[in-house]
Amino acid sequence: MAMLFFYAFMVVGVLSQAHPTPPISLTVDQSTPPISLTVDQSGKGDYTKIQDAIDAVPSNNFAPVSIWVRPGIYREKVYVPADKPFITMTGTNAEQTIVTWNQAGWINQTAVFAVWASDFTGRQLTIQNTYGTGDKTVALRVSGDRAAFYGCKILSHQDALFDEIGKHYYKDCYIQGDTDFIFGSADSLYENCHLHTLSDQNGAITAQRRTSPSEESGFTFLWCNITGVKTALLGRPWGPYARVVFAYTQMSNVILPQGWDSWGLSPYNLSNVFYGEYNCFGPGAVTTQRVNWAHKLTIRQFVHFMAQASALRRTIIGSDGGGGHRGASTPIGEEGNKAKENERNRQGAPTAGLTIE
Repeated sequence: MAMLFFYAFMVVGVLSQAHPTPPISLTVDQSTPPISLTVDQSGKGDYTKIQDAIDAVPSNNFAPVSIWVRPGIYREKVYVPADKPFITMTGTNAEQTIVTWNQAGWINQTAVFAVWASDFTGRQLTIQNTYGTGDKTVALRVSGDRAAFYGCKILSHQDALFDEIGKHYYKDCYIQGDTDFIFGSADSLYENCHLHTLSDQNGAITAQRRTSPSEESGFTFLWCNITGVKTALLGRPWGPYARVVFAYTQMSNVILPQGWDSWGLSPYNLSNVFYGEYNCFGPGAVTTQRVNWAHKLTIRQFVHFMAQASALRRTIIGSDGGGGHRGASTPIGEEGNKAKENERNRQGAPTAGLTIE
């Protein structure tokens, strides 16, 4: 077993060298002074509303923009348009910096916080849709490329996180919902995130929408923690080529034994869906009763997915043009670190060989 983990570590290194991530061409102008704006409800900053600060960023911006959001409950819908890239928005912490709205309806209209711009980074924010149950209630919609979120809380019920399109990275985030609460066509890595399902009727955590074998999209969950209130499924395919992988993830007993749902796809079409698990643990991770079309990843398959995840992470963290600040360390709460600590405490669990760098 130890040799297998050593083999995985070595192959990841070989793959990273044989297929390095190409240099990223940026449009950010390093000679342009960075922009720094402060949002404070008390009036002691540049703006009292988050949207006003975003509106103040020049269209077709080329400079790194930092928006600092001081503690408060910001009752507003936030929209970051496509012509305002390179924005980093940082809250004091997710417990004190809250963006909230109350709306239900079609997924394209209800997002509390919608990001269309590329190279957006969100840190230490809570984004919540407080509508409740009974309809689609998007909290966060991410439709720009190379987006990253660190230490954020994304809270709603059905369709909480619309991970629509682009390459995205979520680290140390707490994501809560009930039905299909992480959904979309993005190519995303979720690292050390806490997924909390409110489902009481076997709702799915993911609904990934990959539509063709050539489409570079899928959700990868690494070192995550799944909890909930009753019972739930890991996912169901929104698209005919849906792709979702859970690795080294702690799964509580809320996950049903079958693990996944077909969402009405025929057995023939299910052969195009790739749902995989690798070395997950906890009572919900037992795979003996999983649907027969799900995959228990081999070491080679795991290495392949981790090489892809590593490349995606490097692409996003290295894409801001702001001195590497997107990849800087952020505060990690006890809640967000639980999955990694639990796994490392398992007898014989590897550590160094599985760090994505």
